[in-house]
Amino acid sequence: MTEATVFVDAIRDALAGYVPSDEREASFRKRMLALCDHGDPFSRTSFEPGHFTASAFVLSPDHERVLVVFHKKLGKWLQPGGHIEPTDTSIFEAARREVEEETGVRGALPAHPGVFDIDVHEIPARRDEAAHEHFDLRVLLVAPDVRVVANDEVEAVRWATIPEVDLLGTDESVRRALHKLTR
Repeated sequence: MTEATVFVDAIRDALAGYVPSDEREASFRKRMLALCDHGDPFSRTSFEPGHFTASAFVLSPDHERVLVVFHKKLGKWLQPGGHIEPTDTSIFEAARREVEEETGVRGALPAHPGVFDIDVHEIPARRDEAAHEHFDLRVLLVAPDVRVVANDEVEAVRWATIPEVDLLGTDESVRRALHKLTR
């Protein structure tokens, strides 16, 4: 059994235990389980239907704010995240790596066991990529402190309260996930 197969099995198990919050998430879960049986569901060059990504909603140490990044290519405030790399061995590892790369936050710890949220969203075509979908596995983390440093993939990084995130011009999937925290 390869490492990729073990990772796919772990994703399948995580999705099997995930309880969708609505019909839309139930549809995402079904599509993600189908993607687990696709050739290489992590390949950045898999555009039909797309590939898995990992992201994190990162809470401040006091749980009052969430970390958001202004994504240069998409022009929106979003949670940190991105592609799963061949060296990643878990959803949490992939998400924490992306958080560290994009925001400089190191040592974030899980605040929720397993997958916190799921989303399938369209990525527009660019000069070197066809339009495709990201099958995003989202975890919930807590940062050890509030120090941040933006990298070259993001235009800005900031901590915001959930009501502030609503006003920043983010997308529906981020607002939907964050409202799980207020229920």
